[in-house]
Amino acid sequence: MRALSMDEALAVIQNTFRHAQELRAHALAAIVLDAGGQVKAFLKQDGASIKRFEIARGKAFACLALNRSSRQVLQKAREKPLFMETLRAISDGPIFLEAGGQLIRDSSGEIVGALGVTGDVNEVDDLCAMAGIRTAGFKCDDDFDEMECRRLNIKKDAPIRDPR
Repeated sequence: MRALSMDEALAVIQNTFRHAQELRAHALAAIVLDAGGQVKAFLKQDGASIKRFEIARGKAFACLALNRSSRQVLQKAREKPLFMETLRAISDGPIFLEAGGQLIRDSSGEIVGALGVTGDVNEVDDLCAMAGIRTAGFKCDDDFDEMECRRLNIKKDAPIRDPR
């Protein structure tokens, strides 16, 4: 398994914040977890509210728990509440049921970590996360074609737009 370096994790977060600035997003917090669910880096912009660490970590951990975006984890919770209740009970980390978490993949599709972003509406959190991942030289699930998605068992989100 390829390890995500501290510099790479920080680049993902810094690029996430750059995109947030372009979108004029509210103050964000972002966390990168390695593929094993351990914190690699966390930053919170000035003005971000308290508890953002816990929320961002829960979004990123949810991605890793089910190998899908936190948006899809939320959808699964709506469809199968008993499954999610059981998963949360046996999980060794937090699972926050909200969009804004994205898997971080290398060019071959291997999961090297997850990014959790919080502070704005879900769609903006996701857009900033995806831009941060891409700009740092990695891929998110949306970057793979249909054949790669089948091979890697990737479940894509519907296209995301800024609702503001």
